[in-house]
Amino acid sequence: MARKLALTRLELKHQREALARYSRFLPSLQRRQQQLQIEVQRTSSQLHQQKRELESLRAHFARYSSVLGDIAGLNVRATAEPIRVRTATINVVGVRVPEFVDVEFADPEYSLFATAPWVDSVLASLREQSRRTAHLAVLEERRAVLRHELARVIQRVNLFEKVKIPEAQTAIHKIRVHLGDEMAAAVGLAKMAKGRSVELS
Repeated sequence: MARKLALTRLELKHQREALARYSRFLPSLQRRQQQLQIEVQRTSSQLHQQKRELESLRAHFARYSSVLGDIAGLNVRATAEPIRVRTATINVVGVRVPEFVDVEFADPEYSLFATAPWVDSVLASLREQSRRTAHLAVLEERRAVLRHELARVIQRVNLFEKVKIPEAQTAIHKIRVHLGDEMAAAVGLAKMAKGRSVELS
């Protein structure tokens, strides 16, 4: 429940201070909003680029899918899966977000003599697909973190722009009108009292 506005000089002072504070903070919040929007857009562009490159790789190797089972005891697809995704945490416009570093794979154990010569190249390509898939996942996580922070900042900008600043402006106007009316009434009473004192003397 909102507290009742006190139509006093002290409240006028409080409301002016609040308006000055909101007006001072708003531009920095708006700048932060713009910076976050740019970073979300940049991350989205990187995501789309990675997706296009991954789709191109997958399309190129789709023809080999029928022969990518066990080759001389080697499960090529399983060997192409990373055992660890390495990431770092970086600061982007004041937000801690993940940064893709690389992926680690287990050393494949297969005979160079018993395995077809093209297996190395197919394995390298499948591992590149795994690397890009991991990179995509990290970029998606980064974008989610940035979007969450952007939503929070937009909420604060809207609170200041549409609620706090208009409320303070309205309160200041009401108090000024009330104090002006009080002053006018006091002047009127003073004139009446002076008139009566003249009549009585």
